[in-house]
Amino acid sequence: MIYTMTLNPALDYIIDIESLSTENINRAKKERLYPGGKGINVSIVLTRLGIENTALGFLAGFSGRRLEEMLIEDKIKADFVYLASGDTRINVKIRSEIELDVNASGPNILEDDVERLLEKCDMLSSGDFIVLSGSIPPSAPDNLYDRILSRVSSRGCEAVVDAEGDLLLGSLKYKPFLIKPNHKELGAIFSDDADTLGKTIDYAVRLKNMGARNVIVSRAENGAVLVDERGVVTSVEAARGEFVSSAGCGDSMIAGFLAGYVKSESFEDALRLGAACGSATAFSHGLAKTEKIEKIMLERAVEIKRAGSIF
Repeated sequence: MIYTMTLNPALDYIIDIESLSTENINRAKKERLYPGGKGINVSIVLTRLGIENTALGFLAGFSGRRLEEMLIEDKIKADFVYLASGDTRINVKIRSEIELDVNASGPNILEDDVERLLEKCDMLSSGDFIVLSGSIPPSAPDNLYDRILSRVSSRGCEAVVDAEGDLLLGSLKYKPFLIKPNHKELGAIFSDDADTLGKTIDYAVRLKNMGARNVIVSRAENGAVLVDERGVVTSVEAARGEFVSSAGCGDSMIAGFLAGYVKSESFEDALRLGAACGSATAFSHGLAKTEKIEKIMLERAVEIKRAGSIF
C-alpha cells in the first residue's frame, strides 16, 4: 500500500483572468476549485493510474470537510486527523499573463493532534511506501518530519521525501527510498546553479552518498535525471506539448514513478511513466488525466537515455 502525507492541505481556488490589473476590478473568466497539497496531488494521480493508496494528514473545519468530500467523489481513500478548531486553508491561484499564488498559513496544530497522526503511522509496515511532501505548517513542531520518518522506518516502511533545504537533508539519515528535488532546489542545497546535466548528476550523486537510495531531479523542460540504488544514472527528456501550468508537475512525477516501480520494479519504466505524468500535468488545467498520460506513453514521447554509472 502507498500512503501519502500532507501536513497542510488546501483547497486551491484557481482564477483565470484575461489581463491582471492593479488599478481596476479584475473579473474572472473562469474559476475552478481543487483539493490541494503535494501529498494529495500524488494520491490523485496514483488513483488515476489504478494504484491503491491512502491520503493522510490534517484537516479542519468546513473547508476540510469539503476537501475530503471531493477526494471521496474521486474515489480516493483518506484517513485524516481532524483538528478541533480552525479551517483547512484556501489558496488562491491567479492565472493571467503571469502565475500569481497566494497561499494561506493553515490551522493551528496541537501536540495531541501530532500524536494522533503518529498513531496512524503505526498501521504502516514492511512493503508499504509513504510519500512525505511539502513544508511543515507554521504551528507544527519543527521535528515533525523526523518523528514521522523515525516511526515508519522502524516498521520497515519505505519513505519518499519531497521537501526543500534542511528538511530534505535531515531526512537522509533515514535512508529514504526516493527523494525528488527539482533543479532549483538542488542548486540551493549546494549554493550553486544546477544548470547543466553534469552539475545535476554530480549533486544528485552527492545526495545519494549522503543517504538517499534513489534520487530524481526534475529539470522542467529539460526532463529529469535519476541516480538509482544500483549506481546507474539515467536521464529522460520531457515530452513536447503546449505548456499550461507548472503546478503539480513534480507531484505527478513522483506518482508516476511509484506507479511504474510498483508495477514493474524497473527503474527505467518508472522514470518513463514519472516523466510522462509530469509532462501531462504541465499540459493540463489541473492534474494529469489518465487519457493524456496514456497518449504520451503510446507516442513514446518520453525518451530514456542511459547516462552511465557512478561505480
